[in-house]
Amino acid sequence: MKKLFTALLALSIGLGGFAQEKEHSCPTSDLKSPDGTQIHRCKHSGIIKTKVPQRPDGQTDLVGFRTAPMDSVRVGFIGLGMRGPDAVRRFGLIDRTSVKAICDKYQDRVDKTQKKLLSTGRPAADEYVGEEAWKQLCERPDIDLVYIATDWVNHVPMALYAMEHGKHVALEVPAAMNLEECWQLVDTAEKTKRHCMMLENCVYDFFELTTLNMAQKGLFGDILHVEGSYIHNLEDFWKHYEGNWRLDFNEKNRGDVYATHGMGPAAQLINLHRGNKMNYIVSMDSRPLTGPKHVKNILGRDSSDFKNGDHTMSMIQTENGQTMHIQHDVMNPRPYSRMYQLTGTDGFANKYMKEGYSFRDASIIEGVPDHEDLNAHTFVPDDVKEALMEKYKHPIQAEIEEVAKKVGGHGGMDYIMDYRLVYCLLNGLPLDQDVYDAAEWSAIGELSRISIENNSAPVEVPDFTRGAWKKLNGYHHYMKGE
Repeated sequence: MKKLFTALLALSIGLGGFAQEKEHSCPTSDLKSPDGTQIHRCKHSGIIKTKVPQRPDGQTDLVGFRTAPMDSVRVGFIGLGMRGPDAVRRFGLIDRTSVKAICDKYQDRVDKTQKKLLSTGRPAADEYVGEEAWKQLCERPDIDLVYIATDWVNHVPMALYAMEHGKHVALEVPAAMNLEECWQLVDTAEKTKRHCMMLENCVYDFFELTTLNMAQKGLFGDILHVEGSYIHNLEDFWKHYEGNWRLDFNEKNRGDVYATHGMGPAAQLINLHRGNKMNYIVSMDSRPLTGPKHVKNILGRDSSDFKNGDHTMSMIQTENGQTMHIQHDVMNPRPYSRMYQLTGTDGFANKYMKEGYSFRDASIIEGVPDHEDLNAHTFVPDDVKEALMEKYKHPIQAEIEEVAKKVGGHGGMDYIMDYRLVYCLLNGLPLDQDVYDAAEWSAIGELSRISIENNSAPVEVPDFTRGAWKKLNGYHHYMKGE
């Protein structure tokens, strides 16, 4: 019996997944990623650790951070390619905002965007054109918010410069390309005490908003598992990214390089850094077969070392015992999907491919049609689903749904995203997405790469709040007067 116990103990330590790691006593082996990133693997648990830098002296966390209410929001836009022009138009339709300046490398893009702004009845914005013109925009004293919609690799340098010059920042997804950039955003926001919001629009999808409201009201019981993804064949779009920057990034980088559309709604469901946190991630990918073909077809050359697998998947364990499943595939002929899914002890929600709900106990949805005939083995009928979604429509959606649909932008969720950013700034409220969301959701890119390049080893997700995730108890959209 003693020999058997000893053998089982040795096996549990060898497997690692169930061994309790001691923070300061676990021996580590030093590793390096191909790009030189210093990482460490705990010899007992097998978990790879990345560096969490000490918070600089004089800085405090920004969990629940708010600034003084504003009379109006004065905005400058950088990047007027695929996303920027329509963002300018949307801001022209939001009360108590003014578009002070627009900037791009090319004059024709500025001209096109100026016309969009003028079509809203707003006065023309000042124009900045050229490779370094964005710095002049950031330096203006009459701008409160810098809105960045450039290619990915320019997000962080521009955001840091804007915050250093006293501006709040909103930047497109993903916010950062690696862990170092994630920490730069966090530390600069904390140092300057400026908001830094990533423009993740999918958290404002009507189904996602309604499901979040239902979850917060307890309809699904305790949440056990959430899923999200970005499944979108970009074959018809690659050529439209100026200088081929997006395909180039996929060619040079392994891992889930575009996780935030799936991560955002899933993260809000399980209250990440608001009473919960991600502990570790395990990732794997398929062979890159379609990516090299796109390089050949678009650029006319071979790609012998295409890094990004055609399909990437990650599993994440949270502090509160939930699991997350995140996927990425922009190469192959699959129907568009963000895989949005929730499994709870009392119910289930799913958006793709079929949008629907199911529940263990039909009595919790009394007041909607035919609830007596429901069971937990199938989705509720469409009329019941529609009645539920109307009954539990999120207050934000109820407030501005019709306007959002008219203004547009991915069915209206882009408008709600911009509207809420302005609303929170005007009313001195914490933003719906803070700098830690930007860092956590963007970090999946490098964390998944590290796992894949180490035979799918578990990788510890760094705590970008440095312990402040315990300060709040649940995700919350703040409203005026709170």
